[in-house]
Amino acid sequence: MEITEVRMHLRSEDRLKAFATVTFDGAFVVHNMKVVNGNKGLIVCMPSRKIKDGSYKDIAHPINNDFRHTLEQVILKAYNEELAKGGAPAATSAYSEED
Repeated sequence: MEITEVRMHLRSEDRLKAFATVTFDGAFVVHNMKVVNGNKGLIVCMPSRKIKDGSYKDIAHPINNDFRHTLEQVILKAYNEELAKGGAPAATSAYSEED
């Protein structure tokens, strides 16, 4: 499986740094992956939804560690490239639809 496109949507929040949209094989897209400032640096979180008990469950995720590592590296590289280009974070609101 080839990652054919990564689009970054920078954010100006303390922990949430960006949303990523990733296209696979030019045929399948996954939205709402997140670049988050974690306790030990930047991490990539898979798209998730809140379930009844208040916890979150991934909607889509890699099923092996090799692909997870590759995906994380590609997303973090795209994030750093977007920052280097001077990409401006999107203005955010406490009432955003993405919450």
